[in-house]
Amino acid sequence: MAQGMKRLGTPIAALLGLALIALIATSWLINRDALRKAVETQIRDVTGLELNVAGAIDISLLPASYISFHDVGLKGGGTSDPALHVDVLTANLRLLPLLLQRFEIADLTLLRPRIHVSLQPDGESNWTPFIQTIARTMKPGAENQVSFSEIRIQDGVLNYEDTATHGTEKFEDIDLSLAWPSISRSFAATGQFDWRGERVDGSISFADFVAALSGDRSGLKARIASAPLKLAFDGSVANRTSPMMEGTLTIDSPSLRNALRWTGQPQPGSGGFGRFALKARANVVGASIALTNVNVELDGNTAEGVMTYANNGRQTLQATLAADALDFTPYISTFRLLASGARDWNRQLFDLNALSTTDLDMRLSAAKLTVGPTKLGRTAIGANLRNGTLALSVGEAQVYGGIAKGSFGIARSDTVADIKAQFQFTDVDLQACASELFGLNKLSGRGNINVSLVASGSSPFGLVQSLDGSATVTGHDGAISGFNAEQLLKRLERRPLSGGGNFRNGSTPYDSLTIAVKFSDGVATAEDIRVEGPAAKITMTGTASVPTREYDMKGVASLNSASGFELPFVVQGPWDDPLIFPDPESLIRRSPASAPLLDMLKDRKGGNAVRSAIERITGTAKRPAPADSPTAENAKEGAKSN
Repeated sequence: MAQGMKRLGTPIAALLGLALIALIATSWLINRDALRKAVETQIRDVTGLELNVAGAIDISLLPASYISFHDVGLKGGGTSDPALHVDVLTANLRLLPLLLQRFEIADLTLLRPRIHVSLQPDGESNWTPFIQTIARTMKPGAENQVSFSEIRIQDGVLNYEDTATHGTEKFEDIDLSLAWPSISRSFAATGQFDWRGERVDGSISFADFVAALSGDRSGLKARIASAPLKLAFDGSVANRTSPMMEGTLTIDSPSLRNALRWTGQPQPGSGGFGRFALKARANVVGASIALTNVNVELDGNTAEGVMTYANNGRQTLQATLAADALDFTPYISTFRLLASGARDWNRQLFDLNALSTTDLDMRLSAAKLTVGPTKLGRTAIGANLRNGTLALSVGEAQVYGGIAKGSFGIARSDTVADIKAQFQFTDVDLQACASELFGLNKLSGRGNINVSLVASGSSPFGLVQSLDGSATVTGHDGAISGFNAEQLLKRLERRPLSGGGNFRNGSTPYDSLTIAVKFSDGVATAEDIRVEGPAAKITMTGTASVPTREYDMKGVASLNSASGFELPFVVQGPWDDPLIFPDPESLIRRSPASAPLLDMLKDRKGGNAVRSAIERITGTAKRPAPADSPTAENAKEGAKSN
């Protein structure tokens, strides 16, 4: 065997020697002009682009076989500007054909290419001749078959412009490898590039590259991976009359807000839109995308349904989604009606820019819905945003133990928001509803609430200043906290001048409650307020200022007893902690001992003495000055004595 290997190695070595001698001889005898012309012709036949060489040309046969063109411009289709400009274009040559004086390109390397792509309104581009030539030369039986299978791009720059929309994009530091092996119909491109400050890894492959270039159906796989966003598509593509894609689309982003900012899309509001994931069956036709079998996740919320997105000069999103549980808290966390002090309305100006960039038509249903502190049961919501006008409709929502229906609209006018709201709450927990919607925490029971309001302003404070509309509340089997009307009335009936007791303890139960108010320029005027309980009845009139959040109201409380004792009272002060005190003149008149004193007040001679007596009886007399702080009069007497 050793002798056999030795005998076989001798002719192999001789053959290699002859090949080396032939290669050296070829390097001496080769016609370099013919080599250059053959390479230029082959590049033109393959790409459809004409070479315009302005720099030097380097030719090497040993140890590597290649030809390099410096400062090269490539253009086609009769355009004056080159579609591609390369600092150095290197064509690596096939070795065996070279020994036979045949010049065939193995692959191309483009160093620092500057690629220009211009899309015309009719859908054609300056690269259309290149695509048509590639499709023609790769077809089986073509006269000029593709003679090289790979193009490598190093440190490239691509400038893209859409003449119809005047949009431009720039891709830098491009390192790509484009391969379409001659023995296969497939095509693949892999590499990296910089776009808008982020490094992007990408890959794309066509199962039938000739069909894809001709506009026929071909399998397509595409992957894009960057820090803000990851995207994958696996399906098919065609381009007969317009680009069409069908397959599985997957999108993943750690922050949808950052991804939107990176891609140049408007960012909605300033809260939420963090973790995002989507998987769906996609059908793309032109600039429209229809998604079915959608499974979408955003900020921990997961929903299923269908979606449609179109970008025909204006972005439009339509969706019908269903979810088990949704939490809208992140999206309203930055919209605060009240300032940090909780007794003044927020005066920060609204940001309404997001209302003018996108059209939205969404239907959303959830078994459970959370909006801040509010917990809702089964809910159906519709949202429509068109031309800067947002309309929200609640078909039915299980909230506060009852049912809510209504609508809410926002229309933008420059920086001013025009608000219109109409809601109906049926058989709800009044304590939870009034506390969360109106900031009132003194009411309990169950009942119905109807609200119809309009307002206009550039901030929450501006809205409440212009508030117009009406609100009605009907309740039953509840209580009003802050005072016990029955206990107070009985005590004052026995002793009208019992002193400055505490009128702000306890609660007043009621069997029925009726509240009807009308809003005008931020002031709520009581049209009908009645509280009827088992032992007492209350009626009230007056106003409440919404901008200052204060009461200025009067009322009459009466016992349901045979005596029918009535007591006028006053409610003043802030909504969350109002002052409630009886009318002092009424108490004095009801006292047999002090009622005659009111008539004596008209007499100037006895007026001061009577007034002093009344103040001592009612507990409203001014406290005497401390002994160590003499009054001004005593101070004068002391000065005289000195």
